[in-house]
Order: sequence, then C-alpha cells, then structure tokens
Amino acid sequence: MSSTDPQTARTGRPRSTAADAAILEATRASLVDLGWSKLTMGDVAARAGVAKTTLYRRWAGKNELVVDAVAVLFDELELPDRGSLAADVQGVVLQFAALLERPETRTALMAVVAESTRDDSLRVRIRDSIVDRQKRLVLEGRQRAQRRGELPVEPDAVVADRTADLIFDVIAGAVVHRMLVSAEPVDTDWARQFTLLLLSGLGAGTMERRPGS
Repeated sequence: MSSTDPQTARTGRPRSTAADAAILEATRASLVDLGWSKLTMGDVAARAGVAKTTLYRRWAGKNELVVDAVAVLFDELELPDRGSLAADVQGVVLQFAALLERPETRTALMAVVAESTRDDSLRVRIRDSIVDRQKRLVLEGRQRAQRRGELPVEPDAVVADRTADLIFDVIAGAVVHRMLVSAEPVDTDWARQFTLLLLSGLGAGTMERRPGS
C-alpha cells in the first residue's frame, strides 16, 4: 500500500462530528453576516474556533463548504405518516416552507444557487448533495401512497424515476418560487390548495397522452 493511499492517510484522530457541526453553523452565520463574496475560510475558522487547516482537511474550498452547510439543513426534512397522501404532501410543504423561513437557510441557498450559474462543478455538487438527497422524500411518500392504494405502481422503472423527478421539481420549485422569488407566504391555506392541485394532476395519470386522446 502506497503512502498516498487514503486509508493510510486517516491514521490521526477521528473526525469530530462536533467540530463539523460548529464549522457548518459558522459557515451559515458568515453567509448571513457577510454574504457570499466576502465570506472566507479564515472567517469561518475563526467563528468556529478551529484552525483554518482543519477546514481544508475536510473541504477543498468555499464552494464545497457552503453546499454542505446548506445540505445538512435540508437533511432535517422528514415525512412522517400523516394518514393520507394529501396530508403527507401538505405536511412536507409546510415543513419545507418553515425551513426556508430561517435566515441561514434562505441566505445560504440563494447564495449557492446564484454562484452555481457561473460554476458548473458547484451546480453538480448542489444536485448531488441537496437535490438528489431530498428526492428520498418523494420516493418514500410515493411508496407509502402506493401501499395505501392511493397511487398506482408504475410498471416501468424509467417512467417511475422520471415521475419522481417531476414531482420533486414541482413541489420544490413551487415553494422556493413562492417564498424566495414572489416573497409570498406559504401558509396552511396555500399548502392545501397547492396539494389539491398537485394531486388532481397525479390522479389524472402520469403517462404521456397520445395525440388525439
């Protein structure tokens, strides 16, 4: 085994989850106070009370650090069984909205999305670390609804994957646009109306309509 093997390199103290949490929290605080352009790894290290080298052992640079700081917030989202598909969707919409109400979430998300328009690698990291990870909620909710008999089981795995992507895009896109672009509230009434609209579309079927049908 060569001296550059990653398993050999990890012979020091184990990585501290407490230090990681402090660093990610400090990153979000720095974004709120300083904005993307002024945020530095040194500032984050000082706020977190760690050496700058500690940050660079964990993250290659600011892009990776900020995306991970946002990703852990979205990992807080859950989909408890509320008894029906409609209740499950409405619940996760309101939970997502509450998360976006937090200044650290709002600022961090808008910062990384804006920067990703100029950085393809950052866009890929956002998709891998945030978007793809949160699609678990759609898969979990759909499987639960299928067990209840509320949704059909798609026989084609490719179509099922495409449908899951579309559902995620519709829910996430609507809530983000409503709150961060239109600056309008996502309250219980809006979530209920949105859920009814979404489920009406799902109830009509997810297969492409043929010409003339």
